Formats: sequence, structure tokens, C-alpha cells
Amino acid sequence: MWKEFKEFVSKGNVLDLAVGVIIGAAFGKIVGSLVDDLLMPIVGMLFGGAKFSDLAIKLGTITNEKGEIVANLLKYGSFIQAIVDFLILAFVIFLIVKFVNKLRAAEPPPAPPASEVLLGEIRDLLKK
Repeated sequence: MWKEFKEFVSKGNVLDLAVGVIIGAAFGKIVGSLVDDLLMPIVGMLFGGAKFSDLAIKLGTITNEKGEIVANLLKYGSFIQAIVDFLILAFVIFLIVKFVNKLRAAEPPPAPPASEVLLGEIRDLLKK
């Protein structure tokens, strides 16, 4: 069982996935900071100084575990914030994938092996 586990972990796909998850988490923090610290303050200023994460509708009051009366809030601003985060992250990933695909398309395809070229020439001669 240990041997099978070592083979599974040492496969390239598992290691690539692990690296992708770690980089994705770090990239998510960068995009989150971009949205929270740079974009949303500007959007909030355009909407009269509102901070989106603070937008909520009061549904009533409830009593918490300590016996304190607190507001029961429908926090739609946090939901809007999450949607904006997702859209920006999806757009940035789209741009990265588009860039990588462009780089791959720019690379010339590798030359076929000499044996395939020779076989192609023989085939062409036989057709004549």
C-alpha cells in the first residue's frame, strides 16, 4: 500500500495539481486585495461613499447566546462583493489562459523524426 501511495504522489499530475492549488490560493489573495483595497473603494465612492460589504437590510432582531439583542441582517453587500471578486478573478484567469495559448500557438511545431520523413518520401515515390 505504501508503494502504491508513493507512486500515486510521485506522478506528475498530482504534483502539478498541488502546485496549482498553492499558486491559486496566493493568486486569490492578490485578486482579493485588488478588489477590496483598490476597486471597491472607488466603486463605493461613485455610489455615495457606501462600502459594499456593509450594505444590509435589517430583518428584525434576535437574541444571541449571551442574551444580547442584536440585529438580524440580510447582508447583500457581502454577496455583491463576492460576485465582483469572482468576476474579476475569472476575467484575469481568462486573460492568462489566452496569453498562454497565444504563446503556444507562436511556437513552431516540432520537426517530424527522420524516419517519418523518409517513409513519406518512399510513399510519394510509390504513388508515382
